[in-house]
Amino acid sequence: MILLWGSNAREAHPIFFHRILKAIHSGARMYAVDPRRTTSAKWADTWLGLNVGSDVALANGMAREIIYAGLHNTEFIERATSGFEAYVAAVEPYTLERAEALSGVPADVIQDVAHTYARADRAQICWTLGITEHHNAVDNVLALINLALLTGNVGRYGAGLNPLRGQNNVQGGGDMGAIPNRLPGFQDMETDPEAVAKFEKAWGAKIQSKYGLHMTEMFEAMERDELTTLFVLGENPVQSDADAHHVRHLLEGLDHLVVQDIFRTATAEMADVVLPASASWCEAEGTVTNSERRVQRVRAALKPPGQARDDIHIMLDLAARLGHEWEYGSSEDVWNELRSLAPNHAGMSYARLEELGGIQWPCFDEDTLEETFLHGRLWKEPLEGPAAVFHAVDDSPPTEELSKEFPLRLTTGRRLDSFNTGVQTGGYSSPLRRGEELEISVADAEDLGVTTGDRVRVSSARGNVVAPVRIDPSLRPGLTFMTLHFPDEVETNLLTVNATDPKSGTAEFKATAIRVDPIAPAEPEEVAAAGTTAGQPT
Repeated sequence: MILLWGSNAREAHPIFFHRILKAIHSGARMYAVDPRRTTSAKWADTWLGLNVGSDVALANGMAREIIYAGLHNTEFIERATSGFEAYVAAVEPYTLERAEALSGVPADVIQDVAHTYARADRAQICWTLGITEHHNAVDNVLALINLALLTGNVGRYGAGLNPLRGQNNVQGGGDMGAIPNRLPGFQDMETDPEAVAKFEKAWGAKIQSKYGLHMTEMFEAMERDELTTLFVLGENPVQSDADAHHVRHLLEGLDHLVVQDIFRTATAEMADVVLPASASWCEAEGTVTNSERRVQRVRAALKPPGQARDDIHIMLDLAARLGHEWEYGSSEDVWNELRSLAPNHAGMSYARLEELGGIQWPCFDEDTLEETFLHGRLWKEPLEGPAAVFHAVDDSPPTEELSKEFPLRLTTGRRLDSFNTGVQTGGYSSPLRRGEELEISVADAEDLGVTTGDRVRVSSARGNVVAPVRIDPSLRPGLTFMTLHFPDEVETNLLTVNATDPKSGTAEFKATAIRVDPIAPAEPEEVAAAGTTAGQPT
């Protein structure tokens, strides 16, 4: 049984979705939990069209039903978990009736998916940004983890929790320490002094044993003038971050901005220095890690064009200018240093990666391979390592309430033909590409008196944009959808709210309150498209 939650994998992860289709054709049941009846949901046995931001309410309602029906895995819970009693108390108020009222999903449908999930011999929950792009992102993820622990659907082949990665090698970035609280190999900078000492010895430098800032905290520090210099690698925050007016204002106030990228993005246009980099998938040597934690070799097929250079060479030259002579003769030297410091990659030599066509971490030595799935230790007798923890979480609706001024809900996402801000896909044609549109329901189109192709002004508390309408019969009344693929045409992130999850720093891209106004034929679109701040023209 596959529970696809907050993920339009058919369009955002098309290669992975072929695996889902293969499972469906082999007899697996698939339930899709999404405010929109996406192209993924059309393949589901059942679509649960929940209200935006009600994921915890739905998950807690499922959990209570599983417990009351006696379908929870008591043996697994008692032996391998902690915090169960507090969790039971937390989900107690979420009756089927209350879960329906909060989520909009009918009680009998909640009951059906809860029973199917709990009774399946192997069940897995797959999720993406529909779960994490909320002000309570971590709580949403914990609610899904709780369901897996409740039913023992973790630590077994074919069952588990599967956060689908949204970009190539984003898993590898985290593995290599590109997060503010971990060294490579996910070794904690504050609570693991032995790991810190190991890196200090290898690098010949003192490491500050305190967490750094994630992106949201960086922008907050810019606002306080505490962060005045920024080095951006392979990111386009001017067009990809929420509340784009505010982001641009903060970047303009920096003393110094450096951008290292393969394209001259809108962020690079603002930079004091641009360092042209190579395309890592075809112009550099190294490794890449996919969503299933499989590390694979990447080989350079082309030389970088013009002044573009391999990221490693740029870093080495920067280090030398700053007084540090780093000695790496090749990407393999860098990788071998990583293997010596991160135990979960220790057994992955280049030779072994090539021989086996990739290896999943953890891989602790060159003589063995671990299980292909994680957390099998939870089924060992006696239990190996710490118990898995239930976390009691409560429903927390979107930060922006709908109102008379902003009566519609905007949620954002991706479409199959394009990627993120269009930097890598916008220069190529596609027979699937339509350009940016505001997708609205049949009922809302009738209320507004618009039809497909009509241009409208879309406004939020932060700004407004002009976009053509596309009527989508699969959308429920009150819900609209846009992408951020075409920011040069329609800058969707002028609208989105920058309310963020305090634990992860993720912005609430999925739940913006908006108003839609038809544009009269005589009304100048340039005026209509002008940005606003707090509802006032700028």
